Amino acid sequence: MNAPSPRPYASAKPSRPLTGTISVPGDKSISHRALMFGALAVGQTRITGLLTGEDVLRTAAAMAALGAEISRDGDDWLVSGRGIGALTEPEDVLDMGNSGTAARLLAGILASHELYAVMTGDASLRKRPMARVIEPLKQTGAQFLARAGNRLPLTIRGARESMPLSYRLPVASAQVKSAVLLAGLNARGVTEVEEPEPTRDHSENMLRHFGARVEVERVGRGRGIKLWGQPELCAADVVVPGDPSSAAFPVAAALLVPGSQVTVRGVGLNPLRAGLFETLREMGASLPVQNARTQGGEPVGDLIAIHTTLKAVDVPPERAPSMIDEYPILAVLCAFAQGTSRLRGLSELRVKESDRLSATAALLSVNGARVEIEGDDLIIHGTGGLPGGGVVETHMDHRLAMSALVLGQASTQPVRIDDASFIDTSFPGFVPLMQSLGAGLSAQ
Repeated sequence: MNAPSPRPYASAKPSRPLTGTISVPGDKSISHRALMFGALAVGQTRITGLLTGEDVLRTAAAMAALGAEISRDGDDWLVSGRGIGALTEPEDVLDMGNSGTAARLLAGILASHELYAVMTGDASLRKRPMARVIEPLKQTGAQFLARAGNRLPLTIRGARESMPLSYRLPVASAQVKSAVLLAGLNARGVTEVEEPEPTRDHSENMLRHFGARVEVERVGRGRGIKLWGQPELCAADVVVPGDPSSAAFPVAAALLVPGSQVTVRGVGLNPLRAGLFETLREMGASLPVQNARTQGGEPVGDLIAIHTTLKAVDVPPERAPSMIDEYPILAVLCAFAQGTSRLRGLSELRVKESDRLSATAALLSVNGARVEIEGDDLIIHGTGGLPGGGVVETHMDHRLAMSALVLGQASTQPVRIDDASFIDTSFPGFVPLMQSLGAGLSAQ
């Protein structure tokens, strides 16, 4: 499988404040789940606002290969599902591209269907560990065969009669929780998952939306989730809110560039996803919300970002699950804040698209920031500004690439990145959208 050709980019201070009203692509986590649950439901589901980045398109292709009928109707997507337990064996390898979410959630679905399948991915995804889902999913009766280190390509022979699981997550992970719940859909009995810290609950919300019985209770600092197996999921239309992880980048740029004000319409504000916005308000950021509403079981609103002088912050480890994808851009903001920030408990960043903990520290260091890693903590000594001028190695990681491009909007010297090609996996149209606000981005 050939990787896309590298696309170097440069980012420099804009000639004017960033201003405008925009919409960001649909929430990636919800988009993946909408396609999967639509494929497992009986009837036709209409999805409005689906993210059309490559990660989600890989999920659409995989569900089609498993027998669902997927088509476009203008900007909407239509999914005619097969029903629980009725997916068909794919004729070819399922290529999940760069998406760890798609690979891990799909493993849960495949484990509980009596079929044979092989999953692979791009060079980045093939480096990411799958043991965290393989180990609990073995308890369904499924068989797994992976490369050394439990890495893709991964062969799965689904269970003949899937067993319900009772599993306590050793580390808070919405992907592992969701994989176990998805496996439980085709098992007789009740599947139970306990998480040590609350993680994003899109799977629970969407399971209810499609008609499954799900109960959630507080267990210590975490939560216990029960799912009653073998429900008849019924088609249910889904409106996908704007992705808060994508909104983070224009929001951050507006906070950093003097005089800026940017409104992002229809952003998902699920409290289990909104840790970044909570943290930014602790730093003094001006982030009012207008037109707050509930949409498909998810809280949504129009988020306004107004340039603010930021102060340092100490982020507790229990907040990590609600903002795990936003730490690179938060680290950039901390480098421009006044004082020393400490971002705690970031072990999960070591197994993302890259080792994001080390790569984020390198991104800041090459642009003049003083930064340290102590155990799983990232310490950033903010001085209110950065010289910039660095060339950032993105490691095929879309969030590192976008974070570096935002950094260049506020640094003294332009910032360059080695490759912007992977941005499209989560945020198609990122560069032209930022340019429409006045950002100084250019291909090299």
